[in-house]
Amino acid sequence: MAYRIIGDSCTDLTEEMKNQMKVQLVPLSIEIDGETIYDDIDFNQEDFLNKLEKSPNCPKSSCPSPDTYMKLYEGEEDIYVVTLSSSLSGSYNSALLAKRLYLEEHPNKNIAVFDSRSASVGQTLIVKKIYEYAEEGKSFEEIVKLVEQYRDEQNTKFVLENLDTLRKNGRLTSLQAILVSALNIKPVMGSTPEGTINKLGQARGILKALSLMAKLIEEDAGSVINKTLGIAHCNNLERAIFVKDEILKRLPFKDWFIVNTAGISTMYANRGGVIVSY
Repeated sequence: MAYRIIGDSCTDLTEEMKNQMKVQLVPLSIEIDGETIYDDIDFNQEDFLNKLEKSPNCPKSSCPSPDTYMKLYEGEEDIYVVTLSSSLSGSYNSALLAKRLYLEEHPNKNIAVFDSRSASVGQTLIVKKIYEYAEEGKSFEEIVKLVEQYRDEQNTKFVLENLDTLRKNGRLTSLQAILVSALNIKPVMGSTPEGTINKLGQARGILKALSLMAKLIEEDAGSVINKTLGIAHCNNLERAIFVKDEILKRLPFKDWFIVNTAGISTMYANRGGVIVSY
C-alpha cells in the first residue's frame, strides 16, 4: 500500500533522510518580541539564536492548524503523522483533530497520528521506524502497533549549555539560574514516559555533563544491538561527536546518526545543546 509520512518541523532530519524518506514537514512558528519566525526552509538558525540571546522574553511556539494537516491527508495513501510531545506543543492535538474531521468525510482512510512524547531526534527515530516497516510491506495495523511499542520503549536525554530559556519560561528562578551559571553547573535532562521533562543529574562543566549523560544512557538502555542512536546538536558538531564516542564505547548500537537542530529544536536546545534519543 502506498504511504505518506508527515512530521512537524521539530523532526530533525539529515539531508540523506530527507532524500530517502520523502517526509513532508509541517512548519511550526516561533514568536519572539512580537516577531513571528516560521520553522521552514527559510529559517535562519544563527539569526534566531542571536534574537533569543538578546531578548529578555521567552519565545513561544505555535503549532500548525488542523487545516494544514488536513490538506496533507488528501489522496489514496496511508498516512502516518509524527509530532512533538503533546506536553510541549499543541501539534499532536491539531493533527488529531484534523484526523477526526477528515474521517467524517472519508471514513475508510487510514490515518495514524503518533505523539512522539519526545522531540527532535526522538521524532526522527519514530519516522525511521515507520519508513522501515512500510518498506517491508507491513500492513497499516501492524505498523501502528509496532511503532507505538517502539515509541513506548524509546528514551530521550539532553544537556544544555545555556539555561536562559529555562529561566525565561519559569522552569528556573532567576536566583537558581545565576547560581547554576556561576558554578558552571550543567543539568542532564530527560523525557518521562508521558513526554514531560525531568532532571536526571548534573555536573560541573559541559564535558562532564555530557559524559554523565552517556553513563546514564548506559544504565538504562538495555540491549541496543538492534537499535539506532540519534544525536542532535545546536551548532556544535564537536560536542555531538564527543557524545557519540562516549556512548559507543559503552554500548554497541547497531547504527547512529548526527544532525544539526532545526528551528523548534533550536529553541529548546539553545546554542551548544545536545539531544540524544535511542
